[in-house]
Amino acid sequence: MNNNNFWELINRSKEHGEEQVEWLTNELTKQKTDEIFNFEIEFRNKMDQSYTPSLWGAAFVIMGGCSDDGIDYFRGWLISRGEELFNKALKNPEYLAEYFTEDNLQEDVFAPQLEEILSVASDAYTYQNTGEIEYDDEINTKFLDELEARGYKFEPIEIELDWEEEDLEERYPLLWGKFGENPLT
Repeated sequence: MNNNNFWELINRSKEHGEEQVEWLTNELTKQKTDEIFNFEIEFRNKMDQSYTPSLWGAAFVIMGGCSDDGIDYFRGWLISRGEELFNKALKNPEYLAEYFTEDNLQEDVFAPQLEEILSVASDAYTYQNTGEIEYDDEINTKFLDELEARGYKFEPIEIELDWEEEDLEERYPLLWGKFGENPLT
C-alpha cells in the first residue's frame, strides 16, 4: 500500500460517518497481511509527520487543552479527515479555523479526537489471527515484532514545544478567535 492507496482508503472510509473506524477495520481484514502492515506503516509515518509543536499548539487551542494522549487522538482524527486537510493543517495549523465551519462542526462526527483509528491495523491483524477483534497481548506483540522486522523503527520522537500556553492567543489568532473562549472539548 503506497501513499495514494492509503489516502484512497481513508477517503472511502469517510463516507461511513460514525462507522468509519469499523468500516476501515473491516476493509483491512479482507486484505493480505502485507497490506495491513503497509497500511500501519503509512499510518505511523503520518502520525510521525504530524507530531509537531505547531500542530500541538493548534490542538491545544481548539480543544482547550491537549495532553500527550490527546495529541495522538487529535492526529488520528486529522488523518481520518483525509489528505487535503492533513497537508493543509501541517503547512499552516491556522487553516483549521477555516476548516471548522458551522457545517463541518455539525457534520464532523468526531470532536477532533479519534482514538479508535490508532488501532485499526492491529485490530484487523488480530481478527485475521483469532477471528475476533478483542485485544490479545500475544497477537499484539507479534504484530509489533513484525512491524519492526519490516523496517518500522519504534524510536520515540522527541519534540520541544516552542510555545507556552499564554502565547497561544497571539500565535494562533484565527483559532483563538474561534475557540479560545469556546473550545470543542
